[in-house]
Amino acid sequence: MAKVRTSYVCSECGGTSAKWLGKCPHCGSWNTLTESLAAAAPPHRFAPLAGSTPVQDLSTVEARELPRQPTGIGEFDRVLGGGLVPGSVVLIGGDPGIGKSTLLLQALVSLARVVPVLYVTGEESAEQVALRARRLDLPTEGTKLLAEIRLEAIMDAITGQKPAVAVIDSIQTLYSGELSAAPGSVSQVRECAAQLTRLAKQTGITLVFIGHVTKDGTLAGPRVLEHIVDTVLYFEGDTHSSYRLVRAFKNRFGAVNELGVFAMTDRGLRGVNNPSALFLSQHGQNVAGSCIMATQEGTRPLLVEIQALVDTAHVPNPRRLTVGLESTRLAMLLAVLHRHAGVATFDQDVFVNAVGGVKITEPAADLPVLLAILSSLRDKPLPPGMVAFGEVGLAGEIRPAARGQERLKEAAKLGFSMALIPKSNAPKQKIDGLEIVPVDRIEAAMERLR
Repeated sequence: MAKVRTSYVCSECGGTSAKWLGKCPHCGSWNTLTESLAAAAPPHRFAPLAGSTPVQDLSTVEARELPRQPTGIGEFDRVLGGGLVPGSVVLIGGDPGIGKSTLLLQALVSLARVVPVLYVTGEESAEQVALRARRLDLPTEGTKLLAEIRLEAIMDAITGQKPAVAVIDSIQTLYSGELSAAPGSVSQVRECAAQLTRLAKQTGITLVFIGHVTKDGTLAGPRVLEHIVDTVLYFEGDTHSSYRLVRAFKNRFGAVNELGVFAMTDRGLRGVNNPSALFLSQHGQNVAGSCIMATQEGTRPLLVEIQALVDTAHVPNPRRLTVGLESTRLAMLLAVLHRHAGVATFDQDVFVNAVGGVKITEPAADLPVLLAILSSLRDKPLPPGMVAFGEVGLAGEIRPAARGQERLKEAAKLGFSMALIPKSNAPKQKIDGLEIVPVDRIEAAMERLR
């Protein structure tokens, strides 16, 4: 009897090893190698599409823009870069119950009016999908549905139906009969994604994968999955809140860090036309510890309220906590505030929050964070109608932010009257109704608020 061959596969990167190791030799992760059967790869699974491709000179290659297919959902199209590109593969992930299947079902029903579509469900039965569509009051005529998890059957259905757009819900439930591993394993996820991506490139069909996420919010399965696809989208937001954010982390056909804002209603997800209103608290009067920031998410300017609470510490080690902002920058900003502005917080607890559940990663939040901290420490509100943005350096200088003109126009459109900005971002032409206060150092910004 032939001996069964086994190998050890890393659950993080998909790398294989002949024996078990505590640390993956490929990605360096600890305790991620799991034993699985070493299945021999069947021959000719990735045969050339149509002969070999000749070597070409780059100058002779004709570059052309591919036409996009709008989904009918404006916020979803914004994140995609204007719509779905034929032959592209989109991967969308998020926490369970956050609205991935709901959004894609709405998009497919809208697309079914103009192009053939196919919804492949591996997690739910056909009756469950029909009940969701009825609950959302969606017109489902023309929307093809397939309840299947076998890769070969799905590929045959896609080839036979020839849809323009197909949704796979979800990629972790599929399995290929060529492999003996269980559905959801690293080898199965990698094999199914590679085969479907190859089919999309060969036929020009747009594929959308729904992916599970791990406890830390990353996509489950090998990281090679994110490299195979053309676009990676993530759902953000609290499942207990009615608002959802869809952010593009990778897009070969559009801008990254693009943001789409949705509201969950009894009729499904609806796009929010004025997302800045979600991230601004409606205070009856000016309060201390609040500063409005003009941020930029992709091509969209947003106004977000930054709140800070500074309180006397009752423990030897004061706490520094941020929600929606980079926690590693807070200690650095407090050190700059002490060194260059003479404001000490070594005996204070400092809490900073971005209102509305939005996550801000750009350094232009430095100046609003410091202004909110100073306002809370002095228990003195900032001037009414003020907005700010700017990066703060270790030497105390205030560096410019990208797309400053768009940020200022968004602030003026929403009725703000004063903008504290880096000197390099000062506009050459006056913006109606908006007083520009340019500063080049943190000391100058503090002096303006005395």
